[in-house]
Amino acid sequence: ASSNLHREDVLCHYDNDSSSDEGSEFSTDQISLHEKSLTSRISAHYLSTLRERPEPDTLTYAEALWDHITMDPEELGFRAGDVIDVADMSDKDWWWGAIDDREGWFPATFVRLRVNQEPSDLGLHAEGILEHSSPANHRISVLNSDQARENVVNEIINAEREYVKHLKDVVEGYIRHARKREDMFSEDRISVIFGNMEAIYEFSQKFLENIESSFVKEHPHQSQLGHCFLECSKEFEIYSDYCNNHPSASEELKDLYKNKKYRHFFEACRLLQEMIEIPLEGFLLTPVQKICKYPLQLNELLKYTPVTHPDHVHIQGALDAMKKIATLINERKRKMESIEKLAYWQTTVEDWQGPDLLEDSSELIYAGEMNKVNSAGWSQERNFFLFDHQLVYCKKDLLKKNGYSYKGRIDLDDCEIMDLEDGKDTQYNVTVKNAWKIHEVSREKWYLLVARSSAEKEKWMKAFTNERKRVKEDQENNFVPLYWKRMVLNKIKTSQEKQRSGGQMNYQKEFVRGIPSHATLPRSYSKKVQKKKGWFGFGNKKTK
Repeated sequence: ASSNLHREDVLCHYDNDSSSDEGSEFSTDQISLHEKSLTSRISAHYLSTLRERPEPDTLTYAEALWDHITMDPEELGFRAGDVIDVADMSDKDWWWGAIDDREGWFPATFVRLRVNQEPSDLGLHAEGILEHSSPANHRISVLNSDQARENVVNEIINAEREYVKHLKDVVEGYIRHARKREDMFSEDRISVIFGNMEAIYEFSQKFLENIESSFVKEHPHQSQLGHCFLECSKEFEIYSDYCNNHPSASEELKDLYKNKKYRHFFEACRLLQEMIEIPLEGFLLTPVQKICKYPLQLNELLKYTPVTHPDHVHIQGALDAMKKIATLINERKRKMESIEKLAYWQTTVEDWQGPDLLEDSSELIYAGEMNKVNSAGWSQERNFFLFDHQLVYCKKDLLKKNGYSYKGRIDLDDCEIMDLEDGKDTQYNVTVKNAWKIHEVSREKWYLLVARSSAEKEKWMKAFTNERKRVKEDQENNFVPLYWKRMVLNKIKTSQEKQRSGGQMNYQKEFVRGIPSHATLPRSYSKKVQKKKGWFGFGNKKTK
C-alpha cells in the first residue's frame, strides 16, 4: 500500500520546473518506477498477436496498427493499415518482414496478425459451396468456412476488449491523474487534449457487453453480432466530436512537450499504467483509427457469413450503417476544416460589417465575378461568394493582391431567385443578357445580377440549387454544431489580439495541422536482437 502511495506521490509532487526547454534531453531516471517499465514487461493484452504463432519459416501476414517511421536502414518503416509479409517471429519483441521490395525489422507490438491468413474461397455462400462441391468435399468446405467465420468473430471480440482496455488506460492512467494537478491542467486543457474520450469509454464498455452477450462461446461461428452495431449506430456519432477535436489535441500536446515538467508527467502516467512504449499522442489517435476500422471488420465478417446464416441480413445492415457513420464523420471533418478557412478569410476582408460569417455559414460553395445592377441602372463589377445561407459580395481592392472590401450580403433563407430571359428588364429599365433576379422578401429588396456568359450563369444556377441541398443536409445531420463555430471564432479573435499586441501567431500553423506519426530512433542490430528505446516525440532527443 505504501508503495502505491509513493507512485501516486510521484505524479503529484515531482519536478516543479516549468521552464520551456526544447533543446534539453529527456530522462526519466529520477522516476523510481523501473519495476513498471515496458522494457521489463509489456501488458499482456498488447501481446495478443503472439497467441498463435506460425512456424518461424512460414510466411504470414500482419496488419500495421501504428505508423512506424525509422531512420535505421535495417528497420522496416510503414503506415497504419499496411500489410506486412512476416518471415521471422522468433524474437517476441522484434520481427522481420517485408512490404513490396522493402524488408527489415519492426516492433511486434505495432502490428496485429491477420485473422485468416490463407487466401481462399471460404467467403462463398453455403448454397454456392453445395452446388460446386462434391459430397466428399462438402463437409471439409463447410468446416473451413465455419472456422474462417469463427476467426473473424474472435478477432472482433478480442479487438474490442483490447480497445476498451486501451481507453481505460488513458482515462485512469492520464485523465484521472491530470485532474489531480490543477496547477498543470485546467478543465479546458483536459478537454482539448482528451476530447470526449471519457464518453467514448463509457459507450464502448456498454457496446463490448452487448457483443460479448451475443458471443456463442461453444460455437463462435454461430454468434450474431450485426444487431449490436445496428442498435448502437446512432451512439457511434460521438466519435465525430473526438475526430474533429483531435488536431487541436495534437497541437496542444506539441506545445506541452516543450516543457520537461509535462514530459515527465506524461511518461510517469504511462509507466504507472503499464502502457506500450509510444507517446500519448499515439494513444489519442486510437479512437480515430477505431471508428474507421469498424466497416472493415464488418465487411470481413460479411465475407465469411453465408446468406443462410441468421446474422447475414443484420451484418449487411450494420455495414451500411457504419459506412454512413464514417461518411458523416468525414463530412464533419471536412466542414470543420472549412469553417476555419472561412473564419480566416473574413479577417482578410476590409470593412466587414454585421454578424460574423460563421454565425450562419459553414462552407464556401461557389465564387466568381459578376455585374450587379443598382437601382439607378448602373452596372457595378463585384466578386460574389456563395456560402450556405448567404451570398456575400465584395469589391476587389486593386492595390492589394487578392484583397477585398465588404459591400453587402443577401440572406438566402429569405429570398426568391427568378430567372430572366435575355432582353429589357422593365423594373431596372436596362437591357440584360445572362441575368437573374434575387428578391430578399423580408427587406423587400431586389438584386439584378448579370453573369459574363450563359455557361457561367448555368453554373451559378446549379450552385444556388446545391446551396439549398447542403443546408438541408446540414440541418438533418448537424454537421457543425454551433459551439464548434464559436470555438473557432474565439481562436481567430485571440490570434488577432495577439497580433495587435505584438505577439507572433501564424494562422496556417495554428489551424492547418497534420496528424503526427509515431516514430522510433535507429537501433543497433547484432546477432542478438536488442530492445530499442522508444521516442517520446515532439522534438526530444535520445534518452541518455
